[in-house]
Amino acid sequence: MYNKLQYISQGNTISKQLYNIHEALDSGCDWVQMRFKNQNTKNSFALAEAVKFLCEEYLANFIVNDNVYLAQQIAADGVHLGLSDTKIEEARAILGDTKIIGATANTFEDIQNHITNGCDYIGLGPLRFTTTKEKLSPVLGFEGYFKIFQKLKDNNSEIPVYAIGGVISTDIDRLMEIGVHGIAVSGLITKSDQKEKLIQQLNEKLYANVVI
Repeated sequence: MYNKLQYISQGNTISKQLYNIHEALDSGCDWVQMRFKNQNTKNSFALAEAVKFLCEEYLANFIVNDNVYLAQQIAADGVHLGLSDTKIEEARAILGDTKIIGATANTFEDIQNHITNGCDYIGLGPLRFTTTKEKLSPVLGFEGYFKIFQKLKDNNSEIPVYAIGGVISTDIDRLMEIGVHGIAVSGLITKSDQKEKLIQQLNEKLYANVVI
């Protein structure tokens, strides 16, 4: 099963991105989603190549945000697709059956469509307002998550769902009770001045009830 903590990278330059990703990996994060928006092909490829090398060194999962062809080109572990990005079936045709394809959802209907189209995991959100992402979908709050998970349970759906969008450490217990598989965070890790301690605490909460 997939790791429960996903770091979504931040930084407007290659060097800032690499610094933030390296810090997250070095502090114990084992899944990186490279999010490098509004960049030219050369810069995106250069960063992805470097991040892939880093993730291999740290034995971490590496997925690319949005860019299916870049994920294919550098043989990343997979891709994460937004609601307005490449269709899942197209991405699957390009990447093949062994790669991870995640997709963003804001409603139960989004999740149902993604499952039908062969998605591997869901990023459901936002939990609350966040400045990290442009064009933010309607905020769900805990009540929104609860209602969606009730429908998922009624449909016997077991797809892994990650909470995204403004998630903080104190949210985890409640989110896990609702039924999320894990969390995908960005600023929480990037802005922390005690990343190793933070990631350790996050993982302790995320894996608290996991039977090995």
